Amino acid sequence: MPAQKTVVITGASTGIGAACALHLDRLGWRVFAGVRKPADGEALRQQASDRLTPLLLDVTDPAAIAAAATAVTATAGEGGLAGLVNNAGIALGGPLEFVPIAHLRQQLEVNVIGQMAVTQAFLPLLRRGPGRVVNMGSISGRVAMPFVGPYAASKFAMEALTDSLRVELRPWGIHVSIIEPGPIITPIWQKSLAAAEELTQALPPAAHQLYGAAIAKAQERLVAASQAGIPAEAVAQVVAHALTAPHPKTRYPIGHGVRLAILLAKFIPDRLRDWLITR
Repeated sequence: MPAQKTVVITGASTGIGAACALHLDRLGWRVFAGVRKPADGEALRQQASDRLTPLLLDVTDPAAIAAAATAVTATAGEGGLAGLVNNAGIALGGPLEFVPIAHLRQQLEVNVIGQMAVTQAFLPLLRRGPGRVVNMGSISGRVAMPFVGPYAASKFAMEALTDSLRVELRPWGIHVSIIEPGPIITPIWQKSLAAAEELTQALPPAAHQLYGAAIAKAQERLVAASQAGIPAEAVAQVVAHALTAPHPKTRYPIGHGVRLAILLAKFIPDRLRDWLITR
């Protein structure tokens, strides 16, 4: 890798993405931090060195992706990219019977299609490095809970795409890892709670009759999880390991109870797990 390693991080305005951008900047990386608003980029720049460059990047906008790839290519040159961190994402939920199909499409467009579009655009630079790809998954990509079906579906999809991509890119020495966080103290929780509340208010009367009590309980658990999460900086350190370790892991579960949840999902019969979740 070149002396000064270059990385592109999507969804770097807040939360895990911002923590990754600042952490890698402190480690001496040249960071291209993908943001959707110039103000977010400026706020990030004020906390970092001049190695950090905000990059206007909406992962659902093909023109924005192409422009970002062109800008990074002009800077990275023949050295290419040492890393791409696919972190951008949103969290939508609700009872699947009543989730608007437009919301489901939006969830998959941002969390799945957008990530692959960005990866395709930067793969030529990753081959020059050769670099690494780090995808941001979730414990929800291993264990799907009720009322977060759209979000869980997007993270299950990223698990599959990571596995396929890791094998496909092996001939070029491009390693692909996925991070699997549990609850993290980030703004995505507040955003998802607000989105859940908005969706709940828009549900038809039949939805409240069928799922009202269960939705209220699920929201209580979401609030509790958001308050008991680990800091985003802990995830940033794991991302740095995936980008720099001589032998990076394929999966990085992180957070309170995450490994136990994965083990239970793997070894407990489905119906017993369903009963435990319902309880």
